Amino acid sequence: MSTTLRELAARWFGPPDAATAGYLWARWIFLRALGLIFFSAFYSLAGQVQGLIGPQGILPAGEYLSALAQLLSPLHRVWAAPTLFWLGAGHTALTIAVAAGIIASLLLTFNVWPRASTIACTVLFLSFVAALQVFSSYQSDGMLLEAGVLSAILAPTGMRPGLGALHPPSRASVFLLQWEWFRIYFESGVVKLASGDPTWRALTAMDHYYENAPLPTWIGYYVQHLPHAFHAAVVVFTLAVELVLVWGLFAPRRWRIVLFAIVSAMQVSIILTANYAFLNYLVLALGIFLLDDRAMARLRLRLPAGTPVLRPRWRTWGAAVALVWIFYSTVAALAAYFIPVPRLLAFPARAIAPFRIANAYGLFAVMTPERYEIEFQGTTDGTTWVPYPFRYKPQDPQAAPGIYAPYQPRFEWNLWFASLGEWQENEWVVLTQQRLLERSRAVLELFARDPFRGRAPLQVRAVLWKYWFTDLDTKNRTGRWWNRRVLGSYSGIVDRGPDGEIRFTPTDAD
Repeated sequence: MSTTLRELAARWFGPPDAATAGYLWARWIFLRALGLIFFSAFYSLAGQVQGLIGPQGILPAGEYLSALAQLLSPLHRVWAAPTLFWLGAGHTALTIAVAAGIIASLLLTFNVWPRASTIACTVLFLSFVAALQVFSSYQSDGMLLEAGVLSAILAPTGMRPGLGALHPPSRASVFLLQWEWFRIYFESGVVKLASGDPTWRALTAMDHYYENAPLPTWIGYYVQHLPHAFHAAVVVFTLAVELVLVWGLFAPRRWRIVLFAIVSAMQVSIILTANYAFLNYLVLALGIFLLDDRAMARLRLRLPAGTPVLRPRWRTWGAAVALVWIFYSTVAALAAYFIPVPRLLAFPARAIAPFRIANAYGLFAVMTPERYEIEFQGTTDGTTWVPYPFRYKPQDPQAAPGIYAPYQPRFEWNLWFASLGEWQENEWVVLTQQRLLERSRAVLELFARDPFRGRAPLQVRAVLWKYWFTDLDTKNRTGRWWNRRVLGSYSGIVDRGPDGEIRFTPTDAD
């Protein structure tokens, strides 16, 4: 190896030298935040996973993996669906995995075995993401998995490493997390312009954003009623941050401090006005890497004395290979927004695609112009239809929208996406109707309560509504937050035939 290459490898993948500003405090804060974010993810799954992919759930993981096993060779199927649930996907296995994830996330939060805890959190969360099928088709899942893999390399070793001064993060591991932060913003700005959505160019994208988001908040309700000039200014500010200001990552320290203040305020405002699960919390936490230890010193956060311990050569090179592979794959994904990437050059990204650790991001490329809601209804007499009450989604016009993030109700979140398309594109909605007709306890627990109190419905249907915010005068007079109008059947009716078999009569056959 040439001297230049050896020096380059030492500079990027070895411990920083005394003349280089480190990120001990940024790493310590970020890993504590990452532990809490992982905790929110596993805690959210605790009450939902059985209803989503349990044996009596909507899309049982066991059946999904069995189908993959019939189609793919043993090695290929594990690579296509990298999950521990190949060892078993029953009720007990899912419960143990959630419990293990919660324990690992708490250990990471309290800085106990941070590297091992990060690895455990990432492997367990990947196992769920690979088995959740349509319930894990979110960019936020990829963001967390990418951050988890990079943090496993970033984290210090040892049981109680404290600030980890003896094992400082390499320059490359810090940069890759900064790079993830940058891409989330910049690629989101690129897709807004590339999508051709006229609302971004007309500065009207935010005019109805707050009522049409997957899970609005009561604060968003009031922001919605601010003048158009405010919403237009927010559009300009958003595009300016995502396309221009984020390049401040590569600017001198004082500008990075200013940028940190701006983007942090932006993320807090999003958290207060919309529920995007842990997404904004993760982006907020990644922003801490805008502040190196010299910037932290202004807050009187001092560094302990100590000489970094030399890493084993195999560990350094292993980290180097992983980081270079991920970096190349993310560059290829970013380049694809601007130029065609030859299939051969895109191979490294395709090879690790099932692991969701080198993703292309792009939030709100096209704004949703109207809000639709799918409501499940059952009947015991064929005449009176009773709705199944949701826990978080808008349903009762008198109920105020809540603030639930970082909790992620994946079932209700997916219904928002399903409402924007046809039932043929979302057959899991019909499967939900079937499970409700069967009175699956796991699926019923996805709702606020069983409206039939243990009785079996004769039929279950899915109805489509249109929702929009009331004006302030109506809200003050009636207490009603929402207007709504029923649009008709979404999918059709599920019931039992004369032979007792469950049957589905689609809308177009009513």
